[in-house]
Amino acid sequence: MKNISILPADTYTVINKTVINDSDRKIVSMLYQPIIGFTAVSLYFTLLDDLDKSSLMSEDQTHHHLMATMQLKLEDIIIAREKLEGVGLIKTYIKKGSINNYVYLVFSPISANEFFNHPILNIVLYNNLGKKEYEKLLNYYKIPRINLKDYEEITCSFDDVFTSVKGNILEMTEDVTKRDSNNIEINKGIDFNLLISSIPDNNLTEKTFNKETKELINALSFTYNLSTLDMQNLVRNSLNEKGLIDKTLLRKSCRDYYQFDNNGNLPTLIYNKQPDYLKKPTGDTSKWARMVYAFENLNPYQFLKAKYKGAEPTDRDKRLIENLLVDQKLNPGVVNVLIAYVLKINNEQLKKSYVETIAGQWKRLNIETVEEAMRITEKEHKKIKKKLAETSTKTPTTKKLKQTSDIPAWFDKEKETVEPTETDREAFDELDKILQELV
Repeated sequence: MKNISILPADTYTVINKTVINDSDRKIVSMLYQPIIGFTAVSLYFTLLDDLDKSSLMSEDQTHHHLMATMQLKLEDIIIAREKLEGVGLIKTYIKKGSINNYVYLVFSPISANEFFNHPILNIVLYNNLGKKEYEKLLNYYKIPRINLKDYEEITCSFDDVFTSVKGNILEMTEDVTKRDSNNIEINKGIDFNLLISSIPDNNLTEKTFNKETKELINALSFTYNLSTLDMQNLVRNSLNEKGLIDKTLLRKSCRDYYQFDNNGNLPTLIYNKQPDYLKKPTGDTSKWARMVYAFENLNPYQFLKAKYKGAEPTDRDKRLIENLLVDQKLNPGVVNVLIAYVLKINNEQLKKSYVETIAGQWKRLNIETVEEAMRITEKEHKKIKKKLAETSTKTPTTKKLKQTSDIPAWFDKEKETVEPTETDREAFDELDKILQELV
């Protein structure tokens, strides 16, 4: 999704690209909701409700209508819409003007069978629900098996029942409603030129890397965070004697490869990018703004790895960060500020109880932006300094006072002006220097 500012007055039109039945609604609620959340599912059904039962296209509505109907902030609606786009339930188009007009194309969910065999959605559903709840869902959708060994089939064929006779001329048309689902798109995929070149020509056929197979490889590489080089051996080992890729074997190989490197765990997917609408506007060239930019434009894993001087963070620390993002639902940029603050005042250690205490407070205070997080840490630290100063008249300076005086670099700092970077690449080159200032 490109960074386009959206306003309550902007209009939208819903176009139905499919036929939604009760079974589809149940699949969205039972299978998609554990991944995209209740708000996104609610938005999906709200867009469907904007369509009349006999209509394929809604009247123009404003986004203020959505805000009033769903009782949500526009920012929450945007995040929900992006999640629907990510899992293929809607597509979004825009026509710019004094008032922008959006078109939302609504698609059916994929079938339960496709969902439970999907290389991305199935894994995320399992991780989000846990084994017990996942198996309940799986059993719900399983088709009962009946042994027909002792039965004889007596079903009539079409030509047993009907006879072809001369009739009227019929013009064929494709403009008829039909059930239509939308594929999940992954922009950052495998380098197939490199992958194919690594496999001997005598092992390849025209069908080895067809569209379906490429989509599967891209999905598996995304799910299990595998590079093109990682995929080379996995794909080669999945080739059968006909020069085709055994998809079941490839799935298993990718899963085993990931679990071997991750202590038997399976991956989970999180919303790990600070939403654009919560970022500080560009143009400020102060050191404060550069620090905000650093927190906003690294995901917590990248930020933590930078604090590790490029080394891989421990599993314990990664689980703690995942908890802040998934369970506490803090925004990624806010988590980065929390990491920097706790590391600084706790001798470079992420103490779980202390981190979760601060996270709980920030959640209750609805801290959403990097600047809000930076200012509240500054405010809280000044309270601590004041209390310690009051007690220091009665007791000698303590180790605790020394420890809490080690504060992040944005505290009590003059906002110095620096030269702005010209491109994002140059800006990210400077992040390492900025992170050094933070510690």
